[in-house]
Amino acid sequence: MSIDYSKIPSPCYVIDEERFRKNLSLIKHVSDESGAEIILAFKGFAMWGVFPIMREYISGAAASSVDEARLCFEEIGSPAHTYSPVYKTGDFNSLLAYSSHITFNSLEQYRKYSSVLQNYQNKISAGLRINPGFSEISHGLYNPCSPGSRLGIIAENLMDGLPEGIEGLHFHVLFESDSYALGKVLHIVEEKFGRFFPQLKWINMGGGHLLTRNDYDTDHLIKILKLFRKKTNLHIILEPGSAFAWETGELVATVEDIVENQGIKTAILDVSFTAHMPDCLEMPYKPKIYGATDPFAGKPTYRIGGNSCLSGDVMGDWSFEKELVPGDRIIFLDMIHYTMVKTTTFNGVHHPSIGIWTKEGQFRLIREFGYEDYKNRLS
Repeated sequence: MSIDYSKIPSPCYVIDEERFRKNLSLIKHVSDESGAEIILAFKGFAMWGVFPIMREYISGAAASSVDEARLCFEEIGSPAHTYSPVYKTGDFNSLLAYSSHITFNSLEQYRKYSSVLQNYQNKISAGLRINPGFSEISHGLYNPCSPGSRLGIIAENLMDGLPEGIEGLHFHVLFESDSYALGKVLHIVEEKFGRFFPQLKWINMGGGHLLTRNDYDTDHLIKILKLFRKKTNLHIILEPGSAFAWETGELVATVEDIVENQGIKTAILDVSFTAHMPDCLEMPYKPKIYGATDPFAGKPTYRIGGNSCLSGDVMGDWSFEKELVPGDRIIFLDMIHYTMVKTTTFNGVHHPSIGIWTKEGQFRLIREFGYEDYKNRLS
């Protein structure tokens, strides 16, 4: 690791500028070579304190709410590609002010707002989210093609064709997937919805493209995107979230106490799984800890506990090279995407600070949190 964790306050999310730029460079390379527009999905990464760096490589983002669209408009400097499962009447005019594209989850939602779009002072490109009924996502919580899914329009409901004014289609059926999974999805999408392509200007292939993972075949992705563009003449949009911040930073925590019950030692930290790493419990998955392994006979082994009073605010077990004591640092790896955007101040536990380890090898604190952040969320 290039970061000197002794210089990082605890608790703190810290992003490594060099690793972040490496991801951004690869994303820009894929975009340049394939001709596809690659934008950031805020639902996976919205650390706007590093957007000045990101703007050197990309120029857009995908939003799913008024606040995300506004963040794109104000901090990236461009209108958002906006999609939401449903739009509230009171929010829609604000969305228009911050959006260049708006995708609708149902025909009913499009019909409700189509006249507003047509009469708006600026041109907004309208699209529909489609549900191809095929996904290789095995975890139901993240599978938009589960039976009875509320997300997207199935082909059978478009037998009468596309409504007037629709310029694009949007699908999102991948999750930390490779280019070969995308290839399978494209085959189904062409089969079920290809007859509409001549009427369209763009197709949004959603997120879940983990193109910055070490084993991702970016050459294959470029190849299938170029082939699809040549075949359809459509503008292609990809909106990954995880790929931008994948393995770019950590959550730095500290052991505050160690308790033992029936032979199980639990190291209690100054962070919470339920409040600061909720994705670990939702997915669920066991995060990696720097310098620790899965339980190994003969090594000091601990369950890791959070600092909230939720009984299930624990994760484990890990083995370490030496006994843990209060004051030891625990470094959770790959904690910058998805984790940060889902955090809460449950139990009044302080939100971890946010910082960057610069390419010059210095720590810069971007934000720290306190009582007012907790209080102002509640009334």
